[in-house]
Amino acid sequence: MAATEGTRTSRLQAWMLEGLSDMGKGGGHTGPHAEPQPAHKGQPWWRVMCLTGVDYFSTLGYQPGIAALAAGLLSPVATIVLVIVTLAGALPVYRRVAEESPRGEGSIAMLERLLTFWKGKLFVLTLLGFAATDFLITITLSAADASTHLIENPHLTDVLHDKQLLITLILIALLGAVFLKGFLEAIGVAVALVGAYLALNVVVVVTGLWHVITEGHVVTDWTTALTAEHGNVLAMIGVALLVFPKLALGLSGFETGVAVMPHVQGDPGDTEANPKGRIRDTKKLLTAAAVIMSVFLICTSFITTLLIPEKEFEPGGDANGRALAYLAHDYLGNAFGTIYDVSTIAILWFAGASAMAGLLNLMPRYLPRYGMAPHWARAVRPMVIVFTLVGFLVTWIFDADVNAQGGAYATGVLVLISSAAIAVTIAARKAGQRNWTIAFGIISAVFLYTTVLNVIERPDGVKIGACFIAGIILLSLLSRLARAFELRVTSVELDDMAERFVRDAAHRKIRFIANEPDNRDITEYREKIEQIRHDNDVPTPEDFIFVEVTVTDPSEFEAGLTVRGDVMHDRYRVLTLESSSIPNALAALLLHVRDTTGAIPHIYFEWTEGGPFANFLRFFLFGQGEVAPVTREVLREAERNRSRRPRVHVG
Repeated sequence: MAATEGTRTSRLQAWMLEGLSDMGKGGGHTGPHAEPQPAHKGQPWWRVMCLTGVDYFSTLGYQPGIAALAAGLLSPVATIVLVIVTLAGALPVYRRVAEESPRGEGSIAMLERLLTFWKGKLFVLTLLGFAATDFLITITLSAADASTHLIENPHLTDVLHDKQLLITLILIALLGAVFLKGFLEAIGVAVALVGAYLALNVVVVVTGLWHVITEGHVVTDWTTALTAEHGNVLAMIGVALLVFPKLALGLSGFETGVAVMPHVQGDPGDTEANPKGRIRDTKKLLTAAAVIMSVFLICTSFITTLLIPEKEFEPGGDANGRALAYLAHDYLGNAFGTIYDVSTIAILWFAGASAMAGLLNLMPRYLPRYGMAPHWARAVRPMVIVFTLVGFLVTWIFDADVNAQGGAYATGVLVLISSAAIAVTIAARKAGQRNWTIAFGIISAVFLYTTVLNVIERPDGVKIGACFIAGIILLSLLSRLARAFELRVTSVELDDMAERFVRDAAHRKIRFIANEPDNRDITEYREKIEQIRHDNDVPTPEDFIFVEVTVTDPSEFEAGLTVRGDVMHDRYRVLTLESSSIPNALAALLLHVRDTTGAIPHIYFEWTEGGPFANFLRFFLFGQGEVAPVTREVLREAERNRSRRPRVHVG
């Protein structure tokens, strides 16, 4: 019985920690630590567009209602402003992002290259916090709006009117179950959902436009009321510009469009180093999605503003959060309206799929590489469970209220778009493209202005984003602390001279001296050997190999190690290494020498002056500190068998 339970547990663990996600079936780079595989064939760009479109196009479910609440009678004008910003601002920015990061890293990877050391890591963690805000609120807000459409259906409202929170939690759980099962095949589901949803929206839009045309007084009443309320066209445009930040949800989808980029098929001759076809087709994807959505946004804002009484958009009104569904039921009957509701519910629920894909693409690319996530964060399924549980918490906190989550959603979207605009501005400047630099600079200013206004008017959004950022930074630092003594070196390569030193020493007892390079003159090396022999009572005939580590970026966690050999002053053999951590580099070298020679190497240190706590902080933050005991602890963690562990001597 115990053996059976153990087998089941191991099978469950193996299934949970499976390193390859279904998103990477058939090849591709499956994670920051996986070996690169031949690129999978991918899917045609229009099919991948449907994958990101379940997020982008699904905003039609609530965007017209949000626009009506924010702009009132000016909703169509404000929506036109949104469309102009989309086509002239967000679209060019993300087309450039697709060029600069064709493996789906997005603008965060572009900005990561600009900053080094801990300030770069903290900056990336901050952006990841806003990305988590964007993607997680996409999941919870879309599920909440799906439950709203379900509850407001005339056939179900009496039965389900007080079950919105429960229904939303069930929808999020079902989304998580999809990812636990596998997701690559879900592109086919996305195609079907997007195709059906857009087709039904065409019917609703055409019907709405027909009623607007045949009921001529509707347009007259609207223009009269608009003129009476705002006076002239310039005033209308000014107000539309002011309310634009509240419509920012209509800009969602671009970041996920880049995140799913690795699934675009591209050309047969594409390589990971030069995926020209994938970049070209991703640009098609982004452009097609933006144009389709722009047409729908203008048409839907027009017909909903003219045909739906203003009071119905208010909280508790029949059109609140479901303006197009209201028109579908009102003008096409409850049968068609129910079909429309089902389609809307399905695409809103599945909108979280592209958001979840974005989370699973972004987080494992950065956090494990920074040492700021446990090992299991490299696997998809545990992360799916984590994101699903966080989705439960967010839904419970906001009581599945769509409007309450709108501020956080808009903040996440705008911060990511602003960072993307800044990133491409810098990229254009570095490339010497003056005109593009000016254009992207103007776009950056527009999005920064919009972001600031959104934060001022809806501070709850940045507060929620700050909670995500604080949570990610805190958990990341705790994870880094927990993994402080982990062997971080992914590979060790010795040049010819270093190999010669090791092979020669292997005929005797291999003795290394850890030396902090100073003047590197003959006196330094001679006195170091004399000190080591005196402190450790080593016989005079024994020879040594010096090991000198230069700390590069101490904020980096994992990297390969290159060892170079040199003869100093025609006498002293020296191995030089560059690493983010001295103890980890030394431990990795010792283990590599043991494995390649079969001999147990010895290494000699001298104690570092200073308090142990201060030295540990120096190690944690700057990769230095009390090197000897930390090297021994890294070796102990990496090699549990004491008889095979390299020997550490301290004098």
